Parts: sequence; C-alpha cells; structure tokens
Amino acid sequence: MSRPERLIVPILLIGVAAWVSGCQQDEPPLLKEENERLRKQAVKQESVIVSLQEGNKVMQQQIDLLNRELREAKQETERVEGERKAVAAKLGIQAAQTLRVEDTGGQSEELPQALAAVAKAAEDALTRNGYAVRVSVKTDQKAVYVTERKVSAPASLEVSGFRNQYLVSILTLPSKGTRLSVKADFEKTAQGGRILAASPEEIAEIEKRLIAEIRKALTPGKV
Repeated sequence: MSRPERLIVPILLIGVAAWVSGCQQDEPPLLKEENERLRKQAVKQESVIVSLQEGNKVMQQQIDLLNRELREAKQETERVEGERKAVAAKLGIQAAQTLRVEDTGGQSEELPQALAAVAKAAEDALTRNGYAVRVSVKTDQKAVYVTERKVSAPASLEVSGFRNQYLVSILTLPSKGTRLSVKADFEKTAQGGRILAASPEEIAEIEKRLIAEIRKALTPGKV
C-alpha cells in the first residue's frame, strides 16, 4: 500500500467515528422527550403494580381474618344453640315432673294439625284468657307451656272465684298430627280467702274448656 493510501484509511475511520458521535449528541428533541415520557410512564406503572400487589396482600389478610372470625362465630353459635336445647329439654322434663301432666291425669285430645300450628293456637288461647306463660319449651317434636297461677277474674274459661295454673303439652304423633294434653291445678276460693279443693269433675271441665279454646283458635274465623 502506497503512503497516500495509508493516510486515507485513518482519515475515513476518524470521519465515521465523528459522524456517529455527532448523531448521538444531536438526538432530536422530540425523540428525547418521548423517551423520557416513556421512562416516566414505566416508572409510574411499576409503582402502580407494586401498590396493587401490596393492596391485594392487605385485602387477603383481611379476608383471612374475616373468615376466621366467621368460623369462630359459627362455632360459638352452635355451642350456644346446643346449650339452649339442653336447657330447654331440662326445663321440659322439670315442667312435666312438676305437674305430672304426661300420663297421670289431665285431658287429652288428638288433633290433625301439625305441632307448630297447635302450639301457636295454645299460645293465643292462653294469652286471650289472661294466662302469662312462665315456662315455654319447644322442640321439633314437642312443646310444653307452664302458666303463672292466675288469681284474677277469668276472661272466659272459668267462673269467678278460683286459683288456677295450666300445664299444656303438645306432642307430635307418627300420623303427623298432634296429641294435646292439658292439666289444670285448679282451686276455688271462698270468703275470707279460704282455699277450697275443686272436685275432679270441676278440674276436668276447666281442662276441657282450654282444649276447646285451642281447637277454636285452630279454626279460621272462629277465634
């Protein structure tokens, strides 16, 4: 290679390098602005993604906490319901033992209506005739009501001058009907507040009257 040729090659390399450097330094302003905008947008989007991830984490923690509280509340409800049923069963046994209504006296009648309807009719009949319920026990198969002893003048069931307390038992039968049993602890009062024993016939009559009131409450338009 001749000397002039050896000089041309370095000159060409220097020129190319200068041109490339000039292109990088002379980047159009609009392109620079677009690149900067895209960079800022990418940074912003990355920040949003991080925030969403943190938010999802917090939300999941709240959901887990709520689920745990719901499980605990359900367990507590089941525990309380179990205790309530146990107490109700105990009260029912105590009520039956107190007045021995099951198979030791009282009047009974089988009805075609379901337990819920008969229980509602019994509640209505007792309330309508001025009897406050002292103990009320209801399960899927049985309902027992024990009233307060009433000493005021009766609404319609008895003649004046008495002291009375009812125990009402309603039992579901295999036929899907119910057996309604009523026992009255009925006493008569005389002048001076003396208590007179009522005869079996009088007690049976007062028990039959309550059954008739309950049966009437089960008939639409007859209350």
